[in-house]
Amino acid sequence: MAVNFAFPMYDVHPAGTDALAAAIKRRFPDARFQRPTDLLAHWQRDDLLLSQTCGYPLVTLLPEVQVVGCFHYTAPGCEGINYRSQLVVRQVEAGKTVRDFRGQVAACNSKDSQSGYHALRHSVRHDDAFFRSIVWTGSHRQSLRALQRGAADIAAIDCVSLALLARYEPQALTGLTVIGETALTPGLPLIASRHISAQTLNALREALTEIAHEAEIAEPLLIGGFSPASRRDYDVILKASSYA
Repeated sequence: MAVNFAFPMYDVHPAGTDALAAAIKRRFPDARFQRPTDLLAHWQRDDLLLSQTCGYPLVTLLPEVQVVGCFHYTAPGCEGINYRSQLVVRQVEAGKTVRDFRGQVAACNSKDSQSGYHALRHSVRHDDAFFRSIVWTGSHRQSLRALQRGAADIAAIDCVSLALLARYEPQALTGLTVIGETALTPGLPLIASRHISAQTLNALREALTEIAHEAEIAEPLLIGGFSPASRRDYDVILKASSYA
């Protein structure tokens, strides 16, 4: 049976994503690479060989998928498999702290985003009255545009996305600056369908370890390594999201 795979979360540099996909294809010739538009349906596919999701959907919406592992990224703010978000505001607000944005407008990509929403809530101690309102943007890139347009005042952008945008789309950061960062949390998990065998799961982990050390593939995507992981590694996200 043919299987499907995708790398939907950090596709800022499509040529780099294509090279990563080609490396998977060489090792799993029957697998079909996709760029899905309905991510939740994609992550829930029975024939999913490999994909990347966010930690919050993993622990709240995807109880049956298997966790393959997590890339290590070289972006500033990453430590091993862990990453954090950067608190981004307009340049004219440089020198302020998150406390100075009480009563202002936050831009968040979606309610199921660990890096763009729950990490920001954690940074204000889950005080849902802290911000006057939230603008829901649909993506980190759109959150940055909301800041640039003046439609919002602060956003939490995961540090890998921010570093990739700084490299490949620097105009997305024009007029913006970082005033702080959120707590470390496990990075975006690589997942597989529950129907993927233990043998194939081990083969995926071996392949990802090899690919993460192929500089011509890994470096353009800021990949610095890979570690196997399990669902238990992400329990901290659920605990943090209910912090009071």
